[in-house]
This record gives sequence, C-alpha cells and structure tokens, in this order.
Amino acid sequence: MAQQAPPLPLPLPPPPPPPTKPTFSFPERPPIRVTSEFDSDSSIFFHKISCKFLNTLAKLKFSFQNDTNGDIIQPQVSFISKHLSIHYDVEDQNALLKASLEVGPRLQLRAAHDVKAQQGELSMVANLADPGYALELSSLIPVVAMPRATLKFPLGEVSVEEREDEEVKRTLSINGILKSQILNGVCTAQFRDEDLKLRYSYKDEEMSFIPSISLPSNAFSFAFKRQFGPSDKLSYFYNFDSNFWSAVYKHTYGKDFKFKAGYDSEVRLGWASLWVGDEGGKSKTAPLKMKVQFMLQVPQDDIKASALMLRVKKRWDI
Repeated sequence: MAQQAPPLPLPLPPPPPPPTKPTFSFPERPPIRVTSEFDSDSSIFFHKISCKFLNTLAKLKFSFQNDTNGDIIQPQVSFISKHLSIHYDVEDQNALLKASLEVGPRLQLRAAHDVKAQQGELSMVANLADPGYALELSSLIPVVAMPRATLKFPLGEVSVEEREDEEVKRTLSINGILKSQILNGVCTAQFRDEDLKLRYSYKDEEMSFIPSISLPSNAFSFAFKRQFGPSDKLSYFYNFDSNFWSAVYKHTYGKDFKFKAGYDSEVRLGWASLWVGDEGGKSKTAPLKMKVQFMLQVPQDDIKASALMLRVKKRWDI
C-alpha cells in the first residue's frame, strides 16, 4: 500500500504593518532635577530646581531658601549656556550677565556686566602657539585704569596691573605664582606686591609633608599627612608663628561611609562627624541620591555647650 505524502505546512501569517507615525507629536518634557539641603546649624532649607533643554545645550535653574518661619528668601533665576548666562536676583531686582565669544581658534572674548551697579569687565584671552601659554588682557567697565595683563605658562602665571596708592596715585602691581619640580616634590612660590610665600609639597603613597614660609613676616608652618592603609589617614598642621595646631583622623568604610574626628587649638574645639554618601561627590552617586552628615562639636572650655548638628542633601529626578 503506497504511503501518503505529509501535509504541506500552513503558510506563516503576514507581518503586522509598521506603526503609523502621528502627524503631530509633542516634544518630550526635559527631565527636572530637584535638590533640597538642610543645615541644622542655620535651620535653613536650600532648594534648587533645574532642567536642561535644547538637547542639554542650556539649563534653567531656580533656587531659593526657606527660613525658620517658612518664608521664601533669596529667590534667584538663572539661564546658563556655553556662551551666555543670566543670573537674576528677584529680591534685589538685579541681573548679572556673562558672555563669551570664540573669535578664532586661539582667541576668546569674555564679558560680564552688573545691571544695577552699571559696572562690568571685558577680557580677551589669546592662546599662543606653544601649548600651555596664554595671554589675557582684562579691564573694568567703565575704564578706571590700564588693563590687567596676565601671562600664563606651564610653570605658573604672572599678572601686572595698575592700582592707586595713598602716597603715589598710580603704581604697577606685580603678582604671580611659579611652580617647579625639586627632588620628589613640587616647590611653589606665590608673590603679591611685597609679600612672598614659599611652599614645598612632598607626597608619596603613604606620606605627605608640606612646609611653607611667608616673607618678610617669617611665618613658618607645616602640614603632615600619613596614610595607614587604604582606609585610615591622619593629618596634622602646626603654625610656628601662632603656636596653633590642628589634627584630623579619617576612616572610610567603603565609598559611601566616612568617619572623621579632630581638634583645633585656635578655637579650642574638638569634633567628630559621620558622612553617609561621598563627602566630596555629588548626591546623584550616593545611596538613594541622599547625603547625610552628623557632627558633634565639643568646646574645650565648656563641655556642656556641646552641640549635635545635622546636614542633609537629597536629590529627586522627575
């Protein structure tokens, strides 16, 4: 008996038609960021609401504070972009304008203007041919003196500006900072008029030693830091001119927890604090996007006046 052929498979259903695009669609709402911060020392809430638009090319920000009575104080509105920023103080009814313009690949113009004070500053920055070298000329508006000239180079910068003196009406003032690698550290010389500050910084994986001296006052001080493993660090500072000293011990528990304790002889105060969330980081990287600090301050002369303070910073993305 002949075998029958197997039945042919059923044809697959046709694919669904592609979704039709609406003739008109509303643009997506840009994300809104709300940040609130509370400091128990001042008992003031600080709030900031911001959002980026135009494909993150510009940002609109509104900030204000709440005092102990719940009243809104110091409201400010800001528009911030790469080349233009406007900061408006609602209470003072004043605006601060800042603008920048790229004239060429090596030339930039900057301007700032205080509307209420009718004062501002105009500056020009020219990047020279060699990398790390730049020349900046800046002048106050209205013009009251010669423009300030600043030359920046890889080892520091030097500024020359005109100022008024009581005995001599106008004189030139030279300020600057120079850095140089010496042995295994960095030596820094910062001078302003007749004052000179010399600072040497040595640092390796376990220790930092930073002596400094100011001339002509001969005020000498030094800072010492010692790393005891990846989680423990001790810092010490001593000023030979005033005999004031301070010490800080720090212990970290992972990335989001930090304990610090210290003493400052100038204000005769001992303190200890606990951070939940990265102390120097942003709240968006902290657990629950919230940073909390508990601090206990103990005055040496009046232990009964010890105070426990709280700081909280929370961020919401809407």
